[in-house]
Formats: sequence, C-alpha cells, structure tokens
Amino acid sequence: MKKHYLIGIDPGTKTGFAIWNAKAQEFTQVETRNIVSAMQQIRFIVNDKVVVFFEDARLRKFFGNSGRERLQGAGSIKRDSAIWEEFCKYYDIEYQAVAPKNNITKTKADYFKKLTGWDGRTSEHSRDAGMLVFGRPRWNTAE
Repeated sequence: MKKHYLIGIDPGTKTGFAIWNAKAQEFTQVETRNIVSAMQQIRFIVNDKVVVFFEDARLRKFFGNSGRERLQGAGSIKRDSAIWEEFCKYYDIEYQAVAPKNNITKTKADYFKKLTGWDGRTSEHSRDAGMLVFGRPRWNTAE
C-alpha cells in the first residue's frame, strides 16, 4: 500500500510540523506547534495513507564538547524522540526515525521557499520538519 501523506516532525519545545502530499508533490502544511497540538493533528488526520518521519536525536553519534545547558537540551530532544516513537507505536501509526545527519537542516526561509514552492511563513523548526519529507515519493509499505 502506498502512503500519500508524509508528516515531518522536528521534535522540541517548538515542534516543527509539515505535511507533504506525496501524490501531488506539494506541502499542505508547514508550521510550528507544541507537541500536544502536533500529536492531536496527527490523530485527527491519521488514516491508512499516512506515515510520520521524525528527526531522532538518539541516532546522533556525537554531541561534541558542548556546555552543560546545551547537553541538557540535547537530552530533552532525545526524550522527545522517544515520546514520538512511543506515540506512533501506541496508535499504530507507521513511522520512520531519521538520524539528524540524514536531513538538511537550518535552511533559510528564502531558500526553503525557492526550493519547495511553499509561500507561507515558516520557522527554522517548521523548515527542518519540511525537509524531512520534501520531495519524497509515496511511501511503500509491506502491506
């Protein structure tokens, strides 16, 4: 079965949220939400044509010699990644955890607009979520 709607999630206090219509090859949403609102939105639209992609900080190999606050922030992002995985498993939502190194991040608004054609306002978080799913074809499952 092919999944038509791919949802990108950039976990964090400000959760990046993007919905890519793989059939039409266009975004239907690119925004920043809180985690509860993002989860509610997914529960509202979830069907057999949806798959969630989230950036999984637990797959990052090295955080470097960062300060204490930065390492604590990294720990909370790892926790958020675990929460997203648990959420998807609990509600039987197909998902793909993506290592940070496998996503294009920190794109500027003008570049994102030029690349994707998305005309709406974006934040760094929403653009990171968008890049997780941008351009992907429909997602094949084993079903």
